Amino acid sequence: MAQLKSYKSGINVVWTDTDDAQAFCELIQQSHAAQPSSVVLIYYSAGAISPLYITEFFNQHCSDLNYCGCSTCGEISPGGMHDSGAVAVLLPASHFTVLSQTIENVHTAGMNSIAQQAAEQRVLFEAMCDVKCTQNSFAVTLIDGLTYSEEAVTAALHRGLGDIPLIGGSAGDDLRFKKTTQLHNGRVYSNAAILLLIKTDIPYQLCTENNFVPTGEKLVVTEADPDTRTVYEFNAEPAALVYAKAIGVERDELGPNCFASNAVVVRVGGEYHCRAMQRVNSDDSVTFYSAIDNGVVLTVAKTEGMVRSMRQCIEHIEHGIGEIDLMMGFECILRKLDARHRNVIGRIEDLYVENNIVAFNSYGEQYQSMHINQTFTGVAFGLPAT
Repeated sequence: MAQLKSYKSGINVVWTDTDDAQAFCELIQQSHAAQPSSVVLIYYSAGAISPLYITEFFNQHCSDLNYCGCSTCGEISPGGMHDSGAVAVLLPASHFTVLSQTIENVHTAGMNSIAQQAAEQRVLFEAMCDVKCTQNSFAVTLIDGLTYSEEAVTAALHRGLGDIPLIGGSAGDDLRFKKTTQLHNGRVYSNAAILLLIKTDIPYQLCTENNFVPTGEKLVVTEADPDTRTVYEFNAEPAALVYAKAIGVERDELGPNCFASNAVVVRVGGEYHCRAMQRVNSDDSVTFYSAIDNGVVLTVAKTEGMVRSMRQCIEHIEHGIGEIDLMMGFECILRKLDARHRNVIGRIEDLYVENNIVAFNSYGEQYQSMHINQTFTGVAFGLPAT
């Protein structure tokens, strides 16, 4: 069954925890007809709802709708966490101005081309908004999470956008690691990035949050293939064996739950950022969700206090913009797995529902110029001025 929740800001959220694509799309159509949207962001579990059905439905029944989205590893809706379903966030035209575009073939497009496309989009956006500044504007990206190119794409977009801040998420495919999809106004893509430039008169604040606690255990990358994000050796020994020993488990126990609870982080500019592991390979190498290279020094970290750290993040936002009407975000799938492993999934779900957080589980997150892992990254909207 599809459901709808309306917020004080005029933002509407439609969601379903089933594969009923027709009811989901029909409710989006009805909501848009009642209150026109500048854009609809649609997140759908890869195995639940077909993006082709979504595009065919709107092409036939709602051709004026501006929408985009991507496949996921699950969603966070007003009803809680879902492993299989879909969520749509409708940003009302009364408070939002949005310009969207698709950047195709991101794996081979090149940083200069991507930066140029973003810069041209910024010029169009400023003309559309009839302003020469970026006040009250931010960018959102939805990127294929299996192209090994999010770092380059994010850096290029940031360069092209200049001082427009950027957040985003990497599309997932329910941990199959086969193919993700992105959709934009009647077409379905892979190997693409959707870029949205958004201006609003509603107070908002961008955020990124993690709960890493570094230990004293160091792993030095001594043999790696940066193109495939694969590490063959830590400390001159087989990567999987060294990592297993460092976290105190047997090699055969390694998997998503171990990765989620025992992150490896790199220190950049005085802060720790996760370099999340995706899978262990048969040759004892380890493939990562993010860029990795020879000589990188990683620190093993425990992920603890997720509920506490997320609550602190929410309190910090409320101090800045007041009551949170809706927070739209991107949460790494490893955070969800870690919450389950530590038996705090119910507490974190309650916290998200109570604080109006809507998101999808991603293969990585983007914040400003960086592609990062194992975070919650998003934008919180306050209440409109009265």
